[in-house]
Amino acid sequence: MKKIFKFPSVLFLLFVIISSFSRNENSISNKNSSLKLIDTNTIVKDTIVVDTIDFNIVMFQENAHASYYHDKFTGRKTASGAIFDNNKLTCAHKTLKFGTKLKVTSKATGKSIKVVVNDRGPFVKGRDIDLSKKAFMKIAPSKYGGHIKVDIELIKSE
Repeated sequence: MKKIFKFPSVLFLLFVIISSFSRNENSISNKNSSLKLIDTNTIVKDTIVVDTIDFNIVMFQENAHASYYHDKFTGRKTASGAIFDNNKLTCAHKTLKFGTKLKVTSKATGKSIKVVVNDRGPFVKGRDIDLSKKAFMKIAPSKYGGHIKVDIELIKSE
């Protein structure tokens, strides 16, 4: 039997929640908490976002090893021809096309950042992605070393 939906359980959950709403209220309540529908992609529980469904983001690699560029590379040309700037939200990847947009999420902090691939690398064995220093510092724990574990997701253009 063919699966029609890519994410059947998520779509079913959304259908159940949306169909449970009354015409006058955009919320479901029980003894402990309430759920509120902000839009068709976001579910809120007691003013905390519980789940955001984004069909334009696809998991690419889990538990990837990320590092960041040294300051000495600022001002040099990248493999794409762009001038590297450690203050921009860019990254290097071995195989992804230049211009590919990625969402990189730190496993340690849960913080994520959107970056664009504009270079090749990293050229250190065991590392999967090199982030600009600005991107790395936004998701890394404070006072942390030069590498962290991350999840990498592809952001598909619409």
